[in-house]
Amino acid sequence: MAIQKQKFGVMPDGREAALYTITNLHGLSASFSELGAVWVNMLVPDRDGKLDDILLGYDDMDGYLRNGPHFGAVVGRVANRTGGAAFTLKGKSYHLQKNNGENNLHSGLDFFEKRFWASRVCEEENSVTFTLESPDNDQGFPGNASISVCYRLTEEDCVEITYQASCDQATPMNLTNHAYFNLGGHDSGSVCGHRVRILSGFFTPSFADSIPTGEILSVGGTPMDFREEKEVGLEIDADDLQMKQAGGYDHNWCLEHEAGTCGMAASAFHPESGRYMEVLTDLPGIQFYTGNFLKEEGGKNGAFYGKRSGMCFETQFYPDSLNKAWFPSPILQAGERFQSVTCYRFGVRRMPFGAV
Repeated sequence: MAIQKQKFGVMPDGREAALYTITNLHGLSASFSELGAVWVNMLVPDRDGKLDDILLGYDDMDGYLRNGPHFGAVVGRVANRTGGAAFTLKGKSYHLQKNNGENNLHSGLDFFEKRFWASRVCEEENSVTFTLESPDNDQGFPGNASISVCYRLTEEDCVEITYQASCDQATPMNLTNHAYFNLGGHDSGSVCGHRVRILSGFFTPSFADSIPTGEILSVGGTPMDFREEKEVGLEIDADDLQMKQAGGYDHNWCLEHEAGTCGMAASAFHPESGRYMEVLTDLPGIQFYTGNFLKEEGGKNGAFYGKRSGMCFETQFYPDSLNKAWFPSPILQAGERFQSVTCYRFGVRRMPFGAV
């Protein structure tokens, strides 16, 4: 195992940001930047041992300073959408930036992914930890928060992400990673041929603006049913209100593992390359997004990423949980410590489940 450090670029304030690359004994490597604690590269072998970068992204830091699609970004304090860009906590109303119609998306335009994160390497644990201080009223949220994100690449071919946070006031804390995966390689086109499984029988339907209605519905008989592995493209254009509103998949599934335990949430398989990925988390929800809003985004090595050329598995508390008391709560109490673990585990499979 080795961790390499190199210059990634210069921040607008003149600080140099480093890029760290961790490589394991199987040849997998993962790269992460002090800009935004962004997950930049993920090189994974196919069934023939050929390495490809399976993360959509950019060649340099300038791309990530723009990064409209949030490629590889750590999103917080509150990932996903908050209805009306407002919430109430302990009897006090808080107003956030309206950057998604009348709603707030990923905490507004002052994104964590555009900030410099201090870094610390631990060779013994094959990890890099990034830390950020988020002051009181940052993005409109209360309290002085200390946030850390630790990336670890294991010899079991798993990228383990540990999120930690503490705050001197009660505050929302819903951190995720917005990596876009394409197991065929970042420049291999549509993900509709991937086969995906989501270990959940329930999802949160949304209005046209992607704010959850507040219902928790069965996936049975809907395009949301991934309890058995199926092709992403099979029902992505179905005559279904949820699919039409979002232009594909962009929904939250309610995970059924025991609260607080890191259990299987989803998997993805690319038949042509044989690459396989499992997603494990201790969080209650996962947003499966199929890159519906990508529009010929210029990316790595001259690639252009079009609609549905990447897919996200964002582990999270449910969207708009700040305004729906019956959803799992993302509130971190003053003096307490938030900790959550999500793992992306990579491997090779020979054929789809159930094939003979």
